[in-house]
Amino acid sequence: MPNYRKSKTAEFKKKISFKPRGKEQENLIKALLSAKTEEKMGALIRDIMTIGEIEEFSKRLEIARLILEDLPYKEIAKKVNTSTTTVTRVAEFLFNGAGGYWGFLAENKSQKTNSK
Repeated sequence: MPNYRKSKTAEFKKKISFKPRGKEQENLIKALLSAKTEEKMGALIRDIMTIGEIEEFSKRLEIARLILEDLPYKEIAKKVNTSTTTVTRVAEFLFNGAGGYWGFLAENKSQKTNSK
């Protein structure tokens, strides 16, 4: 298993990139970009996702934030009420993904969410 804590100290480099596969994915990106307010984004997300999907994606973002706070994976899993497998998967994308987590978390360093 990769040592993510050591990886964190190194400069982040995008390992993969996301290119929309077809018009449907392009339209999804355009739709997300069109929501200029939290209210509009909330309405869009609620219409295109189930409550379960919203909860799962919210957890993943919180997991990424907690990983960067150097919490142990078992503690993160317990705090967010998920498996250590999910925590490890989020860590993999956090450190070796397309930079989406980093982009958001860097812009919102002071943002802390309430976990269960």
